Amino acid sequence: MAAPYDILIIGGGPGGYVAAIRSAQLGFKTAVVEREHLGGICLNWGCIPTKALLRTAEIYHYAEHAKDYGLKLEGKISYDPSAVVKRSRAVSGQLNGGVGFLMKKNKIDVIWGEATITKPGEVSVGKSKKQPMQPQHPQPKGTLGEGTYQAKHIIIASGARPRVLPGIEPDGKLIWTYFEAMVPPEFPKSLIVMGSGAIGIEFASFFRTMGCEVTVVELLPQILPVEDAEIAALARKRFEKQGIKIHTGTKVTKVEKGANEVTCTLEDGKGKTSTLKAERVISAVGVVGNTENLGLEKLGVKIDRGVIVIDEVGRTNVPGIYAIGDVAGPPMLAHKAEHEGTICVEAIKGLHPHAMDKLMIPGCTYCQPQVASVGLTEAKAKEQGLQLKIGRFPFIGNGKAIALGEPDGLVKTIFDAKTGKLLGAHMVGAEVTELIQGFVIAMNLETTEEDLMNSVFPHPTLSEMMHESVLDAYGKVIHT
Repeated sequence: MAAPYDILIIGGGPGGYVAAIRSAQLGFKTAVVEREHLGGICLNWGCIPTKALLRTAEIYHYAEHAKDYGLKLEGKISYDPSAVVKRSRAVSGQLNGGVGFLMKKNKIDVIWGEATITKPGEVSVGKSKKQPMQPQHPQPKGTLGEGTYQAKHIIIASGARPRVLPGIEPDGKLIWTYFEAMVPPEFPKSLIVMGSGAIGIEFASFFRTMGCEVTVVELLPQILPVEDAEIAALARKRFEKQGIKIHTGTKVTKVEKGANEVTCTLEDGKGKTSTLKAERVISAVGVVGNTENLGLEKLGVKIDRGVIVIDEVGRTNVPGIYAIGDVAGPPMLAHKAEHEGTICVEAIKGLHPHAMDKLMIPGCTYCQPQVASVGLTEAKAKEQGLQLKIGRFPFIGNGKAIALGEPDGLVKTIFDAKTGKLLGAHMVGAEVTELIQGFVIAMNLETTEEDLMNSVFPHPTLSEMMHESVLDAYGKVIHT
């Protein structure tokens, strides 16, 4: 039996490895149990490699529209699907190796295998039952593997996996999850995407830009369901202008597989059915936390609707056991998991960290156009009975946006009319995923409308639209 650890973390994704590094910084003897790849889904199959794919699509888009910028590219613009995928995997591999380096640098033990909590303070690690997707990154050679390990504190950071609809199980060939969509041997000519959350829309945007005929099917009345309705509607118009077909208020009731195509049966909210054929289907109907096979039921750890129940610093109802990240509930975002990991470890140390306010967690979708938001939507703010002041500023009124050739988009800000408190900010357009953090910081600092109006924004920048949107909320907008 190995010497006891102060903190042992199950899962080496963004939440797990960040918690491990902060733990080591605070002087704890620390270990991470990982069954597949350091960096988790985010670095290996999610956030990072998808952004590499989307960057390729962005460059391809600009190459096809070079004449709009006064440039001439001779000959037909084309791409090599295998090279596109290879670049994405190389980006992922570089960061995966970087996490391994950080573990070594901070003297964190990496234990390879699958963990089960046998009792508070004890974890049994067995051979992983997980079959890694191909292509995969090699696991760093480690000295630790199967065995029993002791730890004063155990943090569960086991992440999530794609949700599967009954009767529409992905087969890896005709029906894909994000795993298969990330590494296709060739790009399909036609594609149906089930679900219009961030994952579904990002893949729809990527494959459409690369020339695929794309149809998105969403059960709810609007695409990007968590976003402000006005922003989602503007994004939809842009997607449809690009040629993406969108069905909202519609569900896929059946998928029939042929030799090299699928036939989906669709049903709208009025009971009307239709069929749609495509070469491939991507199932992007959400994710579900990995709570199974950890020994939680036996230990009596409380789970509610597939989510481990925690308090404001990650403690479960069983002393010495904690949970962070996707397995601890929405929003299922890497940056939320990282921050939760830091809070959890600092609480164990007795540093009394601030509890996380989930309303101040930004959400970003890296489609074309990008979508980003933080705080309350207009509908949610009205549900709370608040009196609002709402500002809007269009990209067409911004010099930098026009110079970039990106004049379509909107910045929207929502304030409490009584107090001037910034309640929410919502954006659609070029580079808004980089802009949103300005409003996140403003909300964390409890900035009022007066503070924002008195701030000087550099010219010419896209950020000036943030200023103008605030001015518009109070009848002081300049450039419209």
